[in-house]
Amino acid sequence: MRVLFLGDVVGRTGREAVATALPRLREALRLDLAVVNAENASHGFGLAPDMAEALFRAGADVITLGNHAWDRKEIIGYIADHPRLIRALNFPPGTPGAGAVVVEVSGGRRALVGQAMGRLFMDPLDDPFRATADLLAKHRLGGTVQAIVLDIHAEATSEKMAYAHSFDGQVSLVVGTHTHCPSADAQILPGGTAFQSDAGMSGDYDSVIGMHKDAAALRFWRKMPGERLGPAEGEATICGVFLETDDATGLARRIEPVRVGGRLSQAMPSG
Repeated sequence: MRVLFLGDVVGRTGREAVATALPRLREALRLDLAVVNAENASHGFGLAPDMAEALFRAGADVITLGNHAWDRKEIIGYIADHPRLIRALNFPPGTPGAGAVVVEVSGGRRALVGQAMGRLFMDPLDDPFRATADLLAKHRLGGTVQAIVLDIHAEATSEKMAYAHSFDGQVSLVVGTHTHCPSADAQILPGGTAFQSDAGMSGDYDSVIGMHKDAAALRFWRKMPGERLGPAEGEATICGVFLETDDATGLARRIEPVRVGGRLSQAMPSG
């Protein structure tokens, strides 16, 4: 199975760049599954239903959220009716929506996509490790599903790495989101699970993690709240990872970074 995961879409610039590029990426990479994290798509804070619809129309099979999941209140009703939009599975019981979804891809194959949120320097949600173990107890890689993709939305690299090693050999891909900076540690772990600490953001990198750099920097100088941060609106770099799996086992054959457009050095999988 050929999978593309795109990191945090930030603001209008990020949305438009992904909406334009994703159809071309689907064709060029011969994708079976495209997953997009879009929790910052609405001015950097949350996701509105019309924005989710635009990403689905562009070719996203699944959209993941994160700590800004509920910043746009309209999404609460929308997520209940749209199972391909998922939030972190370790939110407490009774939270709207679901933390995972199984989607059908070409050839009658099935892929499980899930998201967990870390707890170091983040909201104190339920245990993401136990919640993920409970999820994986219901699905067998290479059996009931042919691929499993996990988005670990977390601040601490140590927590992301520990999470990936905990489920090595049980899933196809563990990819981090939230920090908005693409990491250079794309690898296949000893058990066959692909991993990258952070996919990076899809947004303007002439910024502070996607937000206007002057206002963001001033907060560090003054240590006082200032004007509400807004997303930078220069040319976006689309960032993510490409994964190819073995259909027999569901484990990774290769993982490669994706960086298209904008300011960052470009990276595109070969073939």
